[in-house]
Amino acid sequence: MTVLGGVDIGGTKCAVSLGAVKDGGVEVIAKTQFPTPPTPEEAIAKLRGAMERLIAERPAERPAAIGISCGGPLDSRTGFILSPPNLPHWDKIDVVTPLRDAFGVPVGLQNDANACALAEWKWGAGRGTRNMVFLTFGTGMGAGLILDGKLYAGTNDMAGELGHIRLEADGPVGYGKAGSFEGFCSGGGIAQLARAMAEEAIRAGRPPAFCPTAEGLGGITTKAVGEAAERGDPLALDVFHTVGRKLGRGLAMIVDLLNPERIVIGSIYGRQRSILEPITLEELEKEALPISLRVCRVVPAGLGEQVGDLASLSVALNTLEA
Repeated sequence: MTVLGGVDIGGTKCAVSLGAVKDGGVEVIAKTQFPTPPTPEEAIAKLRGAMERLIAERPAERPAAIGISCGGPLDSRTGFILSPPNLPHWDKIDVVTPLRDAFGVPVGLQNDANACALAEWKWGAGRGTRNMVFLTFGTGMGAGLILDGKLYAGTNDMAGELGHIRLEADGPVGYGKAGSFEGFCSGGGIAQLARAMAEEAIRAGRPPAFCPTAEGLGGITTKAVGEAAERGDPLALDVFHTVGRKLGRGLAMIVDLLNPERIVIGSIYGRQRSILEPITLEELEKEALPISLRVCRVVPAGLGEQVGDLASLSVALNTLEA
């Protein structure tokens, strides 16, 4: 059995965990979380203290390595976090050295999409593959790339920023760009698309069930639209049909460019799979090279709500195996 330490740094909360790897799987054996402190110095001190307490409670289960998962941009080679939009004041902050010095074990840092990709590859829906792409498809749209049996992060950790690719000349805004992959295929983007379509329907006298009056336009959420689609609301279904077609087009680019054997899609895809999957796969079949598509499966993430806990542990394992 190998014990790993995990540290997840988020904009609103942080988590510290210990996990035990055995028989090809992993089990979280201890975890604590707390609101993200206002300064990086306070946060690092609190993360270190939390890890010390977890280890003190289990002296026979000291971690062999520690992994850190955090939103980018960051520099995984030097261990610096470089001003992520959700972490004010985290400008060129070294998070690796304090933990390595405190615990005397290898410490690795990866952005959250890469960390989730590693977790799905090691223990989830990508297990057993050599070429896998993981798409977040949650609050935003990003990717983690496993190529030829290892994580590919790019020249400066910016590989996989698929959300920035423009799919249409105009459309919902995501990643600062109208009509982008993230604009059409993310929680925020779907809400924008639904808002625009609902506003048009209300003006035409055909208000959708999820927004019967113009006063409710500002409160439209992806969750509400998804629930309405599951009940058969025509406009909500139209929203997800648009999303499914754009997702299929984006997947076709991935298949043609990277020739993966599996594409694993998180969050919204799994929750709305019954609606999205047939539309997405139909568009994918139209757009992708058949010879490449024949060797690729598109599947929902396998770790579900556990992926956040396991992501940082997978970074630790990847660091240990490097």
